[in-house]
Amino acid sequence: MNTDKQAYPLWDITVRLIHWLLVLCLPLAWWTAEEGNYEWHSKVGYTVLILVVTRIIWGLVGSRHARFSDFLVGPRAILKYLKGEGARSKGHNPLGGWAVIFLLCLLLAQATSGLFNSDDVMFNGPFYYAASGEFRDFMGVVHENAFDALLALVFLHVVVVLFHQLKLREKLIQAMIRGLAEGREGLSAPVPFWAASIIAILLSVGLAVALEYAPQPQPMW
Repeated sequence: MNTDKQAYPLWDITVRLIHWLLVLCLPLAWWTAEEGNYEWHSKVGYTVLILVVTRIIWGLVGSRHARFSDFLVGPRAILKYLKGEGARSKGHNPLGGWAVIFLLCLLLAQATSGLFNSDDVMFNGPFYYAASGEFRDFMGVVHENAFDALLALVFLHVVVVLFHQLKLREKLIQAMIRGLAEGREGLSAPVPFWAASIIAILLSVGLAVALEYAPQPQPMW
C-alpha cells in the first residue's frame, strides 16, 4: 500500500453494508419461508427490496467505484480480459461487473415478485389483490425460479471470490470488510454515507405508504 498519499477505500461503507446485509438476508429469507413464518419472510423481502434499489441508485450517483459506469464494459473489453489483458476498473473485473448486475436483477425480481405472491393457504402478498390472476401466477413462477437462479449465481460468486482470494492472492474479502486492502485501494474519496441513508429512508417511506394503501380483498356479498 502506498503510504506517500492518502489511500481511499475501494468500496465505500454503503457498498459494503448493502453487500453484507444481503448476505444475511438470503438465508433468512429461505429459512423463514421453510418455517412458514411469512410475517418475517415479508419483512426480509422488504429489506432486500430497499437494499437492492438503494444499490441500483448508488450505482448511478454514488462513489466512483460503486458506479456501474466504473466497471461495466462491452463485449470487446470482456474478450480482451479473457485473453489476459487487465481490467479497466480497480474494482470489479469485466465478468465480475456483469455478475453484480445479474445478481441485482435476480434479487430485484425475487423481492418484487414476492409482493404479489401467495401460498394459497395462509399468506397473500401485499399487492396480491392489485393484480390479475394471470399476473399473480406469473409472479409466482418468477419468485420460485429467481431463487433457484440466485442460489446458482451466489455459489458461482463464492467460488470465484475464493479462487481470486486463495489462488491469485487478491485481497477481495479484506477489501469488502475494511473498504480497502493492499492492492485494492480506490482512486478518489467516497461519497458520504449520509447520502445513501437519505436514499434508503425515502425508499422505505415510499414502500411503507404503498403497503398502507395496498388494495384489500373485496367482501363476498
